[in-house]
Amino acid sequence: MSLDPVETNPDHYKVLFENERVRVLEYTDMPGDRTTPHEHPDSVMYTLSTFRRRLVSHDLHREVELRAGSAGWLPAQTHHGVNVGDTPTHVLFVELKEAAPKGSGPGARQEGGLGPQSD
Repeated sequence: MSLDPVETNPDHYKVLFENERVRVLEYTDMPGDRTTPHEHPDSVMYTLSTFRRRLVSHDLHREVELRAGSAGWLPAQTHHGVNVGDTPTHVLFVELKEAAPKGSGPGARQEGGLGPQSD
């Protein structure tokens, strides 16, 4: 079974652009909306709206609140989520199709987990 978010959650994910190196997805949802499990490769996320959501990956649960205009790195991951706020979510994902360069394994990443990290 595919865990491609465009296939598992077609009401929320839309492909805006794709070539051999990247895929750009638009994600939208409303308060209370949930996604089913899906996976993302290494990606950059840009938020077009301010939102709050709970992300779940295996036994790890995390709530994130992101402001419109935020950009962040997302390491490859599998998760599902729910909009636990009172505003719609509107996000762009730039998914990388190329393998990570040597030496950039999990120990070399600055961020990890279910969503963008803030320093």
